Amino acid sequence: MADDVSSFTGAPPLFAETPDSVSFKKLRKRLVRGALQAIDAYGMVDRRAVESGAAPRPKWLVCLSGGKDSYGLLAVLMDLQYQGALPVDLIACNLDQGQPGFPKHILPEWLEKIGAPYRIVTEDTYSIVTDKVPEGRTFCSMCSRLRRGILYRIAREEGCEAIVLGHHRDDALETFMMNLIHGGRLAAMPPKLLNDEGDVMVLRPLITAAEGDLEKFSVAMNFPIIPCNLCGSQDGLQRVAMKQMLNEWERKKPGVRQVMAHALATVRPSHLHDPKVFDFLGLAPGGEGEDDPNVPF
Repeated sequence: MADDVSSFTGAPPLFAETPDSVSFKKLRKRLVRGALQAIDAYGMVDRRAVESGAAPRPKWLVCLSGGKDSYGLLAVLMDLQYQGALPVDLIACNLDQGQPGFPKHILPEWLEKIGAPYRIVTEDTYSIVTDKVPEGRTFCSMCSRLRRGILYRIAREEGCEAIVLGHHRDDALETFMMNLIHGGRLAAMPPKLLNDEGDVMVLRPLITAAEGDLEKFSVAMNFPIIPCNLCGSQDGLQRVAMKQMLNEWERKKPGVRQVMAHALATVRPSHLHDPKVFDFLGLAPGGEGEDDPNVPF
């Protein structure tokens, strides 16, 4: 079993026409290595158990929207699969939501070209969302709920134990800031989640990847991007505001996004205020203490 992408050789047919530059090779390796580390760190699949036959080979439904992130997700997973580092069967799935002018031919043609198993599902959620959401309100919440329910159903029909999403580091940080400022809670996008029914996992292997890397990767791979004209056309989204805030912070202090991302994985419950996640009531003299060097008195 391949454990270190530095030992990988070759590439799947998907990479046949990509640049032969050192910078692209480093970019590809960075994305693939990061995904593999996330897969192992968060137990998305027990690779050794599958390789040894102790666990059945799982099947993942890779959600493909036509945007740079989901294209990058599929490419990275196919790369890992080709190199023998991901013992998982993949099936790409696009949900055609009935948006006017949606180019239905692009994704099937591209998936056929790269030899990826796929399923295209047509559900007119566009009409439901535009009918139910009051004028001036954003569509994202209802659209997401409808899409999620459909994808869970497709995963069950296809015998998939997980749906896999292309959310990245910057998505997680924007979600964290939205929850902090608007929701009054500390929460981001989890790398791994079990759905309410307890039968389908939600996985995000690109959760540590920088959006800038995925943008460069998309250009180099020449993905046939399909813009979302439903939510992407609306102004004033909270997420857009968070992205702008993070961009400004990054401009003033380069690298701050990566520092914040490290914080999401470096949590001290004893230094927060939630008695449900830390036993403040049981904390008393005579117990086990801890150093507190960074908190001023």
